[in-house]
Amino acid sequence: MKKRALIFGVTGQDGSYLSEFLIKKKYIVHGVKRRSSSINTNRVDHIYQDPHEINRNFILHYGDVTDSTVVSNLVRTIKPNEIYNLAAQSHVAVSFEVPEYTANADALGALRILEAIKFNKLINKTKFYQAGTSEMYGNVKSVPQNESTTFRPISPYGVAKVYAHWITVNYREAYNIFACNGILFNHESPRRGETFVTKKIVSALCKIKFNLQSKLFLGNLYAKRDWGHAKDYVEGMWKILQHKTPDDYVLSTGKQYSIKEFINLVAKKLKMKIKWTGKGINEKCYSYDKKKFIIECDKTYFRPLDVENLLGNSNKARRVLKWRPRININKLIDEMLRYELKKIDNDR
Repeated sequence: MKKRALIFGVTGQDGSYLSEFLIKKKYIVHGVKRRSSSINTNRVDHIYQDPHEINRNFILHYGDVTDSTVVSNLVRTIKPNEIYNLAAQSHVAVSFEVPEYTANADALGALRILEAIKFNKLINKTKFYQAGTSEMYGNVKSVPQNESTTFRPISPYGVAKVYAHWITVNYREAYNIFACNGILFNHESPRRGETFVTKKIVSALCKIKFNLQSKLFLGNLYAKRDWGHAKDYVEGMWKILQHKTPDDYVLSTGKQYSIKEFINLVAKKLKMKIKWTGKGINEKCYSYDKKKFIIECDKTYFRPLDVENLLGNSNKARRVLKWRPRININKLIDEMLRYELKKIDNDR
């Protein structure tokens, strides 16, 4: 009999790649999406199957991790072998504007799923994966960060994710649920949301190159991040749940770049000659090709508090799970550029 996986947050970047990965592994994938008046399934449209089809391996359900009744009903009726909680209000800056909703979805969402496993007596059947984040480390005191590094979150998003992390550990220890945390550092792809900085940079520079956009406004150019590809990281999620004992793992590349360095890499690949002038809020990027400034800092995009230095140590996952990231930052940027340039070409 095929394994059944239940993915909360199936229409996001990670949810779509994980669905593809599990379908190739011969799973039946049940995905949960929020009801919306506009179509929000573009990332999974290519694997969507009509409800009238027989022997479907991808099935969508309406639901939300903020609704405990719906969560429990889905877990009870599907009886999944594996649950992946990827649902979240995942934008750090936005979490300062909607802190209560962020806590409800990102913190209590994990609790609702764990309670559903326990309440429906699926402790010995269902494995649970909780999507953690490097933002939990926050104001880091040591670099790089691993599973033993102290969490010091400095955003409502990071705080909510820390709760989800520890409630997952608590239910593992208190009720013997096979519950695991993946502490994932930044991972990108062409499917990244439009408001995330890597997507903004790649999309904007492509448009600027072809005179479809005049300028890009950004916040902190010196925040350092450990960027990988989402495809590698969803494989890591799966490997975490295949191990014989439940545990928590950092997934990262172990290589770090600042926002400014990321911009320079993208510009170089687009053969855009640029130079930087000014300091702090007045720092700007000048394009020799366009003979104007194309990137400026805007205080609107500075967070009230910002994590400055994230670099992951994933030695444990590499040793125990035999997991390794295959796609480096250059291949990642190449893939994102191909997607954006193709989109521009199609729109012409």
